[in-house]
This record gives sequence, structure tokens and C-alpha cells, in this order.
Amino acid sequence: MVTIADVARHAGVAPSTVSYVLTGKRAISGETADRVRESIRSLGYRQRAAAIGVLLPLRDGVNVAVAMRFVRAVVAAARVRDRDVLVISADEGADGVLRAVESGVAGLVVMDVEMDDPRVPVLRACAVPSVLIGVPTDPCGLSCVDLDFAAAYALCVDHLADKGHTDIALLGPARAVYERRTGYAERGVAGFSAAALRRGVNFVVRTCESDGLAAKQLLTDHAEITAVVVHNEAALSAVLACVQPPIDLVAICPDEVARRTEPKVSSVHVPAEDLGRRAVELLMARIDGAPPQGVELSVPTLTVRD
Repeated sequence: MVTIADVARHAGVAPSTVSYVLTGKRAISGETADRVRESIRSLGYRQRAAAIGVLLPLRDGVNVAVAMRFVRAVVAAARVRDRDVLVISADEGADGVLRAVESGVAGLVVMDVEMDDPRVPVLRACAVPSVLIGVPTDPCGLSCVDLDFAAAYALCVDHLADKGHTDIALLGPARAVYERRTGYAERGVAGFSAAALRRGVNFVVRTCESDGLAAKQLLTDHAEITAVVVHNEAALSAVLACVQPPIDLVAICPDEVARRTEPKVSSVHVPAEDLGRRAVELLMARIDGAPPQGVELSVPTLTVRD
């Protein structure tokens, strides 16, 4: 495989000079530039396609294990298209978008999207295309993919109500996730509450940290609860240790997580791999000149287990 260093040796210039000719970031004399271009043609050098950037701020309440499922899917889909992936994990808001653009990425996959995400105005104005895994309050002019979390939470309520439960609790993500108004969590609570009201069941909503202690406190405060919906993969095992039969439990998590629990819980699948792959497909279309595609939501499915 021909490298920039090979081209530089052939043309008798420094590797940085070859980079400047390829990128146009610095003026190079016409004679030198022509010599570099002739070496590129002679050696058959093929410039590598620009990388895809992933903005994934690793902040309080983000489940790294689940987030990495999305990232792995993005990396796999990008490699098929001969693209590298640059992951920016710092919580820099709009500045993170600008830093990613300055690094020369061809497009951005944006994760952990808030309802009023400060990155959105910059993404709209940015020349570099983007796709969000998540949906802000106003998705106009954006491309977004996500699970329909409102429908996912409602599906859990309907499942439990159909089994005869009239007092249902939700143990959601950590408090920090709600405080910054993360999109999936806020839409999920809205779907849960609406479904409970529609079905005429009593409901309680609590945040839950990874230690799962909120489950014990919930059952102490509300002895009438007979069913619990859990959307916190990091706390699921700890919650299961507190929530024992005859209390019913449904989780919202990747199927692989639900299959490892004991007993194996019924769950609504979070399709991280599918969403990551789809985000890259839409991003490549945008890089090729397609307009923003709007919001695309995956329909939730529930698997009944032990």
C-alpha cells in the first residue's frame, strides 16, 4: 500500500508538503505541487477517505457498556465503507462540534441527545453533515434515528395492564439523565404516563442510580406496587435482587442484557446495533449530497421471558 511517506520520497519533498498539496491547507509553489502530483499518479497513491466523527459525551448517567454497542455498530458500518471513526468523548457542547469539524471529519454521528441540545444550532449551520442518534425537541433540518421510546414505555404498561396489574412503577435512568433533559428519558416518561392514564392504572416514576437502591426504597414507600418497568441497564441486576416475585418486572434494554439476568426478564429491545448501522447509512447519504432525512423511529418489540 502506497503511503504519503512513499510519495514524499519519490517527489523529494517532506511528507508535510504532500499533505499540504492534498489538503490545500498551505500554499505550495507550482513546481513542487506539480512534482508531488506526478508522484501521486506514478505510484498510484489513493487518498484515504476522511473519517466519521462520533460525538459521545461520557457524562453522569451514561451507561458506557450500552453506549459502546452503538459505537461498535458505527465503527463496523464505517469500516465497510473504508472510513475510520474518531470518537470525541469530552462533554464540550457546541465547542465539541467545532473541534470535530476542525479535525477534518467528513460527517458526524451525534449521541446522548438532549431535548434542548446546545449542539443542535451548530449542527444546523455546519457545512459538515450529521446524523443524530436521538431526537431533540425541534428536529427540523436534522437527520435523526432512534427507538420510539414513548411507544416502548407504553408497550411495557400495556403488557403489565393486560396481566391485571393496577399499580405500576417506573425505575428510570439516573437523576443526572433527567436533569439535563436527555431525549430518550423524557420521551419515555411521557409515553409511560400517557399509557398509564389511558389504561386507568396507578403509577409512580422514580430515578434509579446504578446501585439499584431506589428499588428497595420504592417498595418501602409504595407497598401497593405489583409491577415495575426498569430502564437502567447498569442497575438491572441490583433491582432484580430487590424486586422478587410475585412482583412483575419488565426491562427496556438490549436483548443480550435481558437474556443474562436470572430470572430472565421480559424486555423491550434497544436495537443499538441496528441504530448505529442506520445512522452511518444516513450519514453516507448526506455526505453524498442528500438533504436531511428528518426523524426515523424504530418500532419497539417486547419479548416475554420468565
